[in-house]
Amino acid sequence: MRRNWPDLASLELFLLVGSYGSIGRAAAEMGLTQASASRRLDTLERELGVPLLVRDTTGSRLTPQGRAVLERAGDAVAAAEELLEGVAALRRRRRAVLGVAASMTVAEYLMPGWLAALRAAEPGIEVGLRVVNSEDVGDLVHDGAVDLGFIESLDLPRDLAAAGVGTDRLAVVTAPGHPWARRGRPVAVGELAATPLVMRERGSGTRTTLEQALARTAGVEPAAPALELPSNAAVKVAVTSGAAPAVLSVLAVTGELADGRLREVPVSGVDLRRPLRAVWPRRFRLSAPAAHLVRIATAPQPR
Repeated sequence: MRRNWPDLASLELFLLVGSYGSIGRAAAEMGLTQASASRRLDTLERELGVPLLVRDTTGSRLTPQGRAVLERAGDAVAAAEELLEGVAALRRRRRAVLGVAASMTVAEYLMPGWLAALRAAEPGIEVGLRVVNSEDVGDLVHDGAVDLGFIESLDLPRDLAAAGVGTDRLAVVTAPGHPWARRGRPVAVGELAATPLVMRERGSGTRTTLEQALARTAGVEPAAPALELPSNAAVKVAVTSGAAPAVLSVLAVTGELADGRLREVPVSGVDLRRPLRAVWPRRFRLSAPAAHLVRIATAPQPR
């Protein structure tokens, strides 16, 4: 396969010489000096390996090989222009359409406000939101399926750039009638790890944060779940019914704690705080809409 491709600008210059019959006029059309244009054409002849022009005092004439090349050069330049126009259209669409993936907690409790603020500032932007667990957010961003992701985990996925957008805290919650809700002392980390909990699915930011926090603090893994459910809402229903305690984001249980449907239980020996992050491919710059959404997410929230 040929790798020494001719310079497209030189091909465009050659087309103009063929049209005008003059290197000087072609050079002026492209904003070049005649000497610079002549050097480019010399280089093009060397790259192609055939003589293209006969130069004399009356102007420049195409050689037979030059006439053959001229026909093909027009096709090549036209194809390049079509490519550039297509890429420009993609850039315009990227500025107008924003693909976002967010973990469930972020999507349910933070993203609606962020997207409302983005729409108010830039009503022409169309946002496509995918709600998946944190592990899948990282995969979607890494594979280029979305422009921007929001995760809730202690570790940053591979090959991704990140910006912190806040800090979340996990809370141990039970039904009001559970024995933990009536005890006068915190639940120790070892007891928490040994107790079957109602848990989110594997790969969720909430479950991953708990597993990592227990491993780093006490070197233990959580017991097998009492129940494994795919959403915060389902976990809360199971806990309020008395199935077992759970560990959930305080964002997810604010209402239930306020009206008494759930009780938060103090826990000792483990830090259950976690960063919330915006993530994007390290090899690309954020598009303008994505950068705007990150600025909204990182801005101080009104109290």
